[in-house]
Amino acid sequence: MDWFLRLRSVPTGSVVAEDFARWLNASDAHRNAWKKANQTWQLMGEVQPDYEHLWRPGGNSRRRSRRLPWGAGIGAALVAGLFLLLAMPSLLLRLQADHLTQTAELQTIVLEDGSTVELGAASAIKTSFTAEGRAVTLLAGEAFFDVRSDATRPFKVEAGGVEVSVIGTAFDVSLSETQTTVQLARGVVGLSFGSEPGSAIRLAPGEMATVSHADGVMTRSTIAQEDIASWRSGRLFVSNVSIGEVAEALQRYHTAWISIPDGALAAQRVTGLYDLKNPDRALGALVEPYGGKVHHISSYFRVLAPF
Repeated sequence: MDWFLRLRSVPTGSVVAEDFARWLNASDAHRNAWKKANQTWQLMGEVQPDYEHLWRPGGNSRRRSRRLPWGAGIGAALVAGLFLLLAMPSLLLRLQADHLTQTAELQTIVLEDGSTVELGAASAIKTSFTAEGRAVTLLAGEAFFDVRSDATRPFKVEAGGVEVSVIGTAFDVSLSETQTTVQLARGVVGLSFGSEPGSAIRLAPGEMATVSHADGVMTRSTIAQEDIASWRSGRLFVSNVSIGEVAEALQRYHTAWISIPDGALAAQRVTGLYDLKNPDRALGALVEPYGGKVHHISSYFRVLAPF
């Protein structure tokens, strides 16, 4: 990522390109990464891959690498390699999911028992309904559940190891890489994570709970009814979460890949309401108060970094 940003911002033939050539030839791991990026670009069929002599049999990269026009082609090839890396989890998700949405797509699903699920953008669920019970697994993203009451068939939602148990109620479940968040709009839900004492709680309407996947710590707080599942009306409400986690949520509504290479910026914690209908403006509102800027590398790439 560092090389990508540096090479996109410098003129052809600069000293940065020479530094890149030295990095490329420093180890087989570097050369293999570059080879995969070029091969991926070729398989996509966009253009003839750049710098083929770096990986074709019989090539002599050490002798020729310093004379290459590095500027334009390198970004495309690296983006192609990153595309393959990012596409693999999506393919695996498709194999597991019964219902899923694309970037910025919302979908309402009526389950076989009459319950409804409003699926957020880039989200996925799988379902399992039997005579004894009803189960839904949130595989990615966010979903708002309006569950039809059936005392003989409990309704359970699993998301990142967190289990939500209900009979009839309405609630939102959001899954990120690091935590699961549940917001309750109506009824009562039981919430559990693991089997340790104190790992189970009950939520009342207007309450929310966030469970850390790393240590199982639950954080409980209140939330205004209008902010529960606010993504359904094009708004993202967050409370005391990191910029990195907000960017992960905004990623589901943005067609460009979003990266935050600065760990300190990503770790800043925020509370706020962001516009999902204009994700670029939301990204700016997210990082600018903390000395960050949205760098538009291309129509497919955004980098959040210090000014």
